[in-house]
Amino acid sequence: MTQPFASRIALVTGASRGIGYATARALAKAGAHIIAVARTQGGLEELDDEIRKDGGTATLVPLSLTDYDGIARLGAALHERHGKIDILVGNAAVASTSSPLGHIEVKAWTDMMAINVTANFQLIRCMEPLLKQSDAGRAVFVTSGAASKALAYMGPYAASKAALDTLVRVWANESATTNVRVNLFSPGPIRTRMRAQVFPGEDPMTLDTPEQVAEFIVPMCAPDWTETGKLYDYKARKLLSFHPPA
Repeated sequence: MTQPFASRIALVTGASRGIGYATARALAKAGAHIIAVARTQGGLEELDDEIRKDGGTATLVPLSLTDYDGIARLGAALHERHGKIDILVGNAAVASTSSPLGHIEVKAWTDMMAINVTANFQLIRCMEPLLKQSDAGRAVFVTSGAASKALAYMGPYAASKAALDTLVRVWANESATTNVRVNLFSPGPIRTRMRAQVFPGEDPMTLDTPEQVAEFIVPMCAPDWTETGKLYDYKARKLLSFHPPA
C-alpha cells in the first residue's frame, strides 16, 4: 500500500472527534505520524486505537488550547524530538448556542475568542519555526461560512471565524516566499457533535460525514500542494481566492 505521507509529522488539533478525528486517521493511513491534540483523553485514546489498527502511529497530547504556555511547551518538545513538523491542521473550535448579541455574556465571548482565535495565533507563533524546517510545510485551518455571512444570533462564532480567516490570510502573505503553504478549509454543514449542538432539530443523516470531508483536507497537506492563501469551500467543491476579483 502506497503511503504518500511516510516520514511526515502532522499536528492535528481537536483530534478527539469530528473532522479532526477523521483527518488524523486519514493522514495516519497515508503514512503520517500524528501529533493528536485535544482536551478529551478518552477520545484521543480511541483515536490511537484506530490508528494502530490501521498500522499507523500517533503521539497523544491531552491539552486545552487555552493553555498557551502548554502550546509553547509542545512546540519545544516537538523541536527536541523531531526537529520539525510537516503539517499543521488547526481544527479545534467551539460554537455557541444561538443568541442575540445583547444577551451574550462577556465571558462567553472571551471564551470563544480564546479557542477559535487566540489559540490559533499561538499555534502559528510556536509551530511556524517547525514548519519552516520541513521541505514542504503545510498548514490548513478549518473555518466556516459564518465568517462572511454574518448570520443573526451567531455573532461570537461568526466574529471568531472572521478573525481566524484574517489571521490566516496574514500568515499566508508573510510566508509566501517560504516553503510553507497556508490555506483555509470551509466544510459547511457536516455531521458532527458541534453541529448538532447548534442545530438540534436538524436530521444528521442529511449531512456529509467528517470522513468525507477529510478526503479533501488530506491533499491540501501534501508536499505537492502548491496553492497558498486560498479558501477551499467543501460544499461548492471549489478553491477560492481570499480576494474576490474587482
